[in-house]
Amino acid sequence: MAEKIKLTISPAVAAYVRPGTALEIRFSGCAAAESMATPDRLMLLFCLSKDSEPAVRTAAISCMELLPKEAIREYMDFAHPHPLVLKALSTICHNHPEACQPSDALAIDDSEQEDTAPDDADYCAEPEDEEPVNENDEEFLSKYKTAQFMGIGEKIKMALSGDKEWRSILVKDSNKLVSGSVIKNPRITEAEVLTLIKAGIQNDEIMRLICANKEWIKSYKIRKALVENNRTPVQNAMRYLGTMGEKDLAFFAKSKNISSVISTMAKRLLLNKKK
Repeated sequence: MAEKIKLTISPAVAAYVRPGTALEIRFSGCAAAESMATPDRLMLLFCLSKDSEPAVRTAAISCMELLPKEAIREYMDFAHPHPLVLKALSTICHNHPEACQPSDALAIDDSEQEDTAPDDADYCAEPEDEEPVNENDEEFLSKYKTAQFMGIGEKIKMALSGDKEWRSILVKDSNKLVSGSVIKNPRITEAEVLTLIKAGIQNDEIMRLICANKEWIKSYKIRKALVENNRTPVQNAMRYLGTMGEKDLAFFAKSKNISSVISTMAKRLLLNKKK
């Protein structure tokens, strides 16, 4: 069992992490941390990364991973940085290795502070694989429940940085700013994008963003799926159609599930290939 190490935290941090604090308040701490002084910001995110609620932990970890190097450097230069926070930073500061340097100042200033005791546990998110999201999984359901408490700004932030489960939840959000932000998440995979297209997603903004991503459009499977999806802008679908092989052109020429404009063009392209 991990050893319990007592921390001293400021009242500003304690407001979000003291025992009995409601889930929605703890979750909102991830966003509130941005406006705090750097020592409190780092301490709050660290404490939330040890929260009993998986969704809160994930959100806090994502925020720590996105910390600007200036904030990391400022904390490193802080007179009394906490060793556990330093340990957490050293794990995630591969984003800004130049900002992370060892510090010898490990004393704790406990004036006007409150106590808490997070576990000194490894908080890093597990590497993602391409297994489909299990919507009956306890952690997924926990995140889905948490999403009900989130404001639009919090959802957008999570859509831009969250893991596969968060992306699966927020891409279905009724607010197009939220669902569209999922497509801008640097962690989203081609497999997820392909699944979205094949699912017949109705969000035009998502389709526009997919079509605008040159890396995804290099994938034949994605181009084919876009041709099949009636929400794809016609000009884009026509362009992708010209890159299809004869077998797929023959399929599109006969298909009743795509627009007549696309099927007619497929017939013409197929005839030209056979000349």
